[in-house]
Order: sequence, then C-alpha cells, then structure tokens
Amino acid sequence: MLRLHDTAEGRVVDVVPREPGKFSMYVCGLTVYDVPHIGHGRMALVFDVLRRYLEWSGLDVTFVSNITDIEDKIIARANERGIPTEQLTATYEKAWYEASDALGIKRPDADPHATAYVEKMVDFIAELIERGHAYETSDGVYFSIETLPGYGLLARQPLESLRVGGSERVDEPEDKRAPFDFALWKKAKPGEPTWASPWGDGRPGWHIECTVMSLDLLGDGFDLHGGGQDLAFPHHENERAQALGAGHQFARRWVHNGFVEVAGEKMSKSLGNFTNLTDLLERADGRAYRLLVLQSHYRSPIDVTNETIERAERSLAGLDAFARRTAALPSAPADVGVLEKFTEYMDNDLQTPAATALLFDTVTRVNAALDGGDDAGAASLAEAARAVSAALGLELRADEDEIDEATAALVRQRDEARAARDFAAADRIRDELVAAGWVVEDTPGGTKVRRH
Repeated sequence: MLRLHDTAEGRVVDVVPREPGKFSMYVCGLTVYDVPHIGHGRMALVFDVLRRYLEWSGLDVTFVSNITDIEDKIIARANERGIPTEQLTATYEKAWYEASDALGIKRPDADPHATAYVEKMVDFIAELIERGHAYETSDGVYFSIETLPGYGLLARQPLESLRVGGSERVDEPEDKRAPFDFALWKKAKPGEPTWASPWGDGRPGWHIECTVMSLDLLGDGFDLHGGGQDLAFPHHENERAQALGAGHQFARRWVHNGFVEVAGEKMSKSLGNFTNLTDLLERADGRAYRLLVLQSHYRSPIDVTNETIERAERSLAGLDAFARRTAALPSAPADVGVLEKFTEYMDNDLQTPAATALLFDTVTRVNAALDGGDDAGAASLAEAARAVSAALGLELRADEDEIDEATAALVRQRDEARAARDFAAADRIRDELVAAGWVVEDTPGGTKVRRH
C-alpha cells in the first residue's frame, strides 16, 4: 500500500483511494505573470512522478492542476507593460507548458483557469457569508478564521509565531476583524479587471479559486491535494477553511514538496538566486533535471547548480548507452525481484533516491550479464530497468540524432574555443546552435548536441 507524508497529520500515513481503482489529485499550478523558475519545475516533476507511479500501479488517475490568470502580481505586471492581463497570462502560460513539455511532464486532465470560474466563486462566497464564516468590509469580503475551529492545521505551528508578515495585505481596512482573516473578494480599484458581485464590482481573492475548482472537478473528499511547501500556509490552509466553512469534505491527504536551493540557500528572487527554468532547459537536457529531482527525496531540499546538473547529464549518458546496447535484445518478462524492490521503495513515501539507485544497479547488472554472455538474464533485467524508467517518467534514448556537417563544424569550433578559453566565442557558437534548434550540452567528452 502506498504511504505518503500527510502535512495535516505530520506523519507518513496510508493512502487509501476514495474509490477503489481510482485516484483523484489536485496540484496547485502556476500564477502566470513571469517565466517559470526551477522551483515550479521541481514541484511539477514531483507530482508527475507520483501520478505516473500511481498509473503504473494500475490506478485510473484524474489529475487537475490550475492556472491562476487573475491575481495581484498579474495585474501589476500587465499595468507596468501597458498590456491587457489576458495578453500577459497567455504569454507566460505558453512559456510554462513549453517548459513542462521539455521536462517530460504529462499534461493535466484538466487545467481550470481562475477567470472561467468567477461566477461560481461568487456563489461560493455568498454561501460562506450566509453560513456566518465571511463578512463584508469597506474593500471586499473576508473569511473570519475564528468561526472555524482548528484553523491553522497545515501551518504545523502556533499561529502567533506566524503573525509577523502573516497578514495578506499591508493596506488592510480598519474594519477587518482579525489579522489572519483573508480576502475572498476584492472590490474594484482603478486599472484592475473586474466582475460583478453582490458586494460590488471586483475580483476574487487568490485562495478561493482552488477551493471552487477542485471541488467542482473532483468532488468532495478527493484523494490528494499537492503543491510546494511554501503553499501549505496560508494558501492551502485557506482553501481548506473555505471548503469546510461551506460544508464540504475537502482533500483526504495533503502532500508538499521541499524547497529548491542554490548554494545552500532557499531559491527566491529576494535572495538574488532566482533561476529561470526556461534558460536552464535551453542549456541542459530536461531529463537531467528530472533525474536530479528523483535523486533527492521529495520532502528534502534540493541543490540545483551547474555542477549537479552536469553530474545528472553524465548519469543520463550511461542510461542512454544502456538503451543502445540492449535495443536488440529479445523481449523477456521483467525481473520480478527488481520490480518488487522498486514498488517497496516507492510505496514507502516515494523513496525515489533508492528507486533511482536500484535503476542504476540494475543497469550495471545488465552490462555484467552481457559481458558474461548471459543474454537471457540480461534481457529480463533490461526489461525491468525499462519498466522502472517508464514509471519514473525518465525517457531512455537509444537513437542518436544525425548531425549535418555544418553543425558538426560548429561543434568542433566550439570545442576549440573552449580549449583556448575563448568563452565569448564558445557562447556565441552555442547561441547559434540553439537558434538552429539544437540542445547544447557540455560533457567531459566535449560539446554534444541533440534535438528537443
């Protein structure tokens, strides 16, 4: 049985689906006001791996991940650029899905957009007011946390310790009742998109969208709600509060992945170590980032640097060499022992580092069997290795891209420039190769290029 760490309980627990044979997941998606960063990539990869493993295990998975296309940062960025919010969000939603595809992430079964759900959000807010959980102020409608016993469950610490900086806005109205009360509806301000409501024109708060969309698409008591650790409080706690306040059962389990770090510090714009996922994917194989994520437990911090990505790329080269060497082997039943061990690791709170180590160990055993002339044993182990790779979403490539002479000449010139430490010329040639549609990789053996 699959066991995962449930943030609400603070421990690893059994995960029992609401319906036998089926599994329902909601994972908070992006606020599309900028290009995605590597933290977004890690979050999406973690839950892609979970989804793929559940499907590999035989479950029928419904996976929903939203797009936030109306929010404070979106409005501010659109106003800065003097363009409609729709134009801004379309640009960055496209950038996100291009990056997601490059990482090999399966598209969600549904990707609801906040702007398409405003009418249902208004109805939901009205019900919260009617039930005594929300109240109107001079600038909007707020949820009253004191009306919900147990508010703060996902914070995993006393609310008083979070009070500093815990308020949603600096310019709070005087008639807001308590610091942690949060906005459900924001009354119209100049230069902002607005929708009609019983409390005047305005727009929804951030938290209400996920509550309404997840319940609409997955129903009460859906199996799992996921996202980055930074969303547990207040965002996910507020989602939970809204659902319970309206009389719904909400997510049965809460799962959060850890932070991305650069040189040991949490990645953030304020620390100046913000890394653009789009840029990373132009310079490196998307599979390398997936492998790096797999080699760290999903709840642990992960350090993303040029060095860690390059190590992952070297490991990938070994896996691709395995794929080429075993491509002609006859089909055979997968080694049962390998698959049982893989299942054991994954069922134990997604121990992907152990599962990945098992994959590499199995590849080593395949090579040893082939070296010893045991093609039958190698075929069974190879089939198991391919099954594990597929369950992890780690594509193995047995074919190398054909490189035309002009491209090969540029590769040679770039290696010569790097050897002469003329890095400006090397970068210029790399940009030329990228513009021609090649992914450029630096390896111990020199520059390697491949198609996306």
